[in-house]
Amino acid sequence: MIFAQGLIKEFGCPVPQQINLLGLDRPALEDYFVSLNARAFHARQLLKWVYQRGITDFSKMTDLGLPLRQVLSETAALALPQIASDQHASDGTRKWLLRLEDGNCIETVFIPEEDRSTLCVSSQVGCALNCSFCATAREGFSRNLQTSEIIGQLLLASQTLIAEGFGPRPVSNVVMMGMGEPLLNYDAVVSAMRLMLDDLSFGLSRRRVTLSTAGVVPAMDRLARDCPVSLAVSLHAVEDELRSKLVPLNRKYPLAELLNACRRFLANDNRRKITFEYVMLEGLNDSIEDARKLARLLRGIPAKVNLIPFNLVPGTPYRCSAPEVINRFREQLLCDGLVTITRRTRGADIAAACGQLAGEVRDRTNRSTRLGASEIGR
Repeated sequence: MIFAQGLIKEFGCPVPQQINLLGLDRPALEDYFVSLNARAFHARQLLKWVYQRGITDFSKMTDLGLPLRQVLSETAALALPQIASDQHASDGTRKWLLRLEDGNCIETVFIPEEDRSTLCVSSQVGCALNCSFCATAREGFSRNLQTSEIIGQLLLASQTLIAEGFGPRPVSNVVMMGMGEPLLNYDAVVSAMRLMLDDLSFGLSRRRVTLSTAGVVPAMDRLARDCPVSLAVSLHAVEDELRSKLVPLNRKYPLAELLNACRRFLANDNRRKITFEYVMLEGLNDSIEDARKLARLLRGIPAKVNLIPFNLVPGTPYRCSAPEVINRFREQLLCDGLVTITRRTRGADIAAACGQLAGEVRDRTNRSTRLGASEIGR
């Protein structure tokens, strides 16, 4: 801090406490530089260094003036989570266990395919929603992730994969489908997604960034205004009674209210569809009549249905529907005019498949506040 203190007079401001600049999207980063009595355009330069060139050492950002670089080195940071473990599945899926500064760990999954490569990103340490078929829910809930911890997953994965020869843009798609309910961490998630979309950082299109929600209705309405990325809704049942058992949030926002929010989300963009995720549970939601009810439920909503074979989660009472049952269910939806695919299970041998992410949640005392008004959104 000695050098920075010596520059107070030059920059005309107090020396700020150290801040992780990965937590700031472009407008916030511009404000930060202005707070140093520097120029707002330095935000553009820093974004390019970090997200396009992979440089996190301020001293190497040569188009920033030397005095400013030294102030940044002493008062700011570009801190990434630490890799605690790195697992490779037989199908090419990869799962990182990432350790945070407070000792909690989250999981991030990389799924390479022929035409795309997808990173599944976490938004919370654990999850507060307590869905009965999900491993993350069984871990409990500790806290929301900061913007730096969300975007840090993408930056760390990109840097790691580039170093291993995956090319200059190893991640083409991001899905906010990891640990946690993204819309219960609204501000940090939206800030991180804006960085994903920003042409000066990752430059992903809105169609290549997907947020998955169990149905936090007020926050869905905010998202449509603030950051209209692609939306996936965890549906899983066609009647409120069963959905409330599978997804307890349904008691607060039942199906009719949730589907009206979906219609509002698409009101100004008829070209897009909402993806409805539907986990296939033997004997519970997999009958032909369930498929017909699902088609009726989604009538009039531009929709795509993603059927998800249930992945084993120890301690849950559920079993996956048989392949032939899933196929019949899919055929019925197709006959009823719904675009439907069956998601291929990826990474199951390293517990990286849908619903299997657990991480390491140290402080689980916050679950009782999981549906507090301040978290749900305004």
